[in-house]
Amino acid sequence: MFKAVKRFSDSLKLNELRTMLITLNEFIFDRQTDFPYASGDLSRLLNDIGIAAKIVNQKVNKAGLSDILGEMGLTNVQGESQQKLDVIADQAFIHAFRTGGMVCGIASEENDGFIAFESEMSRNAKYVVLFDPLDGSSNIDVNVSIGTIFSIFRRKSEVGKPAELRDFLQKGTEQVAAGYVIYGSSTMLVYTTGRGVNGFTLEPGIGEFFLSHPDMKIPDKGKVYSINESNYADFDSRLRRFVDYCRTKKSDGSRPYTARYIGSLVADFHRNMIKGGIYVYPATADSPQGKLRLLYECSPLAMLAEQAGGLATDGDNRILEIEPTELHQRVPYYVGSKHMMEMVNHPQPEKQG
Repeated sequence: MFKAVKRFSDSLKLNELRTMLITLNEFIFDRQTDFPYASGDLSRLLNDIGIAAKIVNQKVNKAGLSDILGEMGLTNVQGESQQKLDVIADQAFIHAFRTGGMVCGIASEENDGFIAFESEMSRNAKYVVLFDPLDGSSNIDVNVSIGTIFSIFRRKSEVGKPAELRDFLQKGTEQVAAGYVIYGSSTMLVYTTGRGVNGFTLEPGIGEFFLSHPDMKIPDKGKVYSINESNYADFDSRLRRFVDYCRTKKSDGSRPYTARYIGSLVADFHRNMIKGGIYVYPATADSPQGKLRLLYECSPLAMLAEQAGGLATDGDNRILEIEPTELHQRVPYYVGSKHMMEMVNHPQPEKQG
């Protein structure tokens, strides 16, 4: 028994050592040669995101001990009640992007329009960022995992001048990088630059993100479906057939898939990224165009999903191919493991033993 415990302890120490060998900053700068046109700017921008994520993480972790829980008494452009932490997170990221000088403008889910930065350094920057500063914020007060989602594009407008709307209205295929931060039992930053997906876990004692999940892959066959089944009556016949199939008991009494719905997009997506599964937020009677935002949520997570071997559609069309027409455009969203995505369109009964 003692030897087994010692082997387990030694294994933990070895894994901890491996995890702490590569920091986020080291990893980013090691990879900057993948983008010779960027001259290190993209690396510095990703570093700015890491710094802002640490600030938000600190605020989230002490939310119950300070007066930053609850609503602001205001609504955002989406018509949703703004939480105090929504505003704090939004300001933290905007400040990081403005002072970092690598971004000529930003668009946030919390603001009506885009913001063009006015400094000379910012006007000469090559990138714009779109982001959801605190996804799942309605769950803050009950301590459910929440997150930040970000998307980076090269600007289309002339360098040296203020950012324009066309810089932000780009298809997902044009993304230079995308990622998310999940604030949960541990805080992780997961991102891609189109060359695979890597995850970094924040070591709170040191205050550094360390590579913990290299070359992340979504399992082709998951066991979890994530969907708000209270909207079942609003689902189209195809999606109802899939949900019915997921609920159907096999001869041994088990079901093909297990329902797990947190209601926090980043948390549901992250679980499925690790364990495999599908997340669906379809069009409903209340949200006929879908509820999730194409540019702030669906497109960046679609890039991550595809880079990890998964798929993302609006039910019919590839998310990354959708041409945006407005900043806060909404779309139905289906994302996850390849096999489960295919099952939505063609649910097949399991072979009976």
